[in-house]
Amino acid sequence: MTTVGDGADNSVSRTPAWLDALPTGTAEARALVRSFLDRYEPAVPERTAVDVLLVVSELVTNAIRHAGGVTGFRISARSGVVEIAVRDASPRLPALKQHREDWLPGGYGWPLVHRLAEVTVTALGDGGKLIKALIRH
Repeated sequence: MTTVGDGADNSVSRTPAWLDALPTGTAEARALVRSFLDRYEPAVPERTAVDVLLVVSELVTNAIRHAGGVTGFRISARSGVVEIAVRDASPRLPALKQHREDWLPGGYGWPLVHRLAEVTVTALGDGGKLIKALIRH
């Protein structure tokens, strides 16, 4: 189920806009975010949009693979900032994977998210956790 709320006319008021959704997979999340960013005014620079899509991919994939699935999703924007919020079903906080050999699969997404965004993780007890990633442009 996808619901959309976008505050006010962004081209006039520059107030925050958002998209709330419950994507069932990474491709759906990316498509929703791409559509949101394409419509947002003032336009988000393409380089920022690419970073946002990468962070969305990593956070949604991690929620599905390691945390019982996505239970909430929001993308929001305001002048100079895009925020991604992903809620999942697991109260376990993300952990860095330690590689003993070079180029083993897995474990690269979480550090990448931290390179591209300011990240906060809020434990919600038995209700899972909320991960927010803020990307400035």
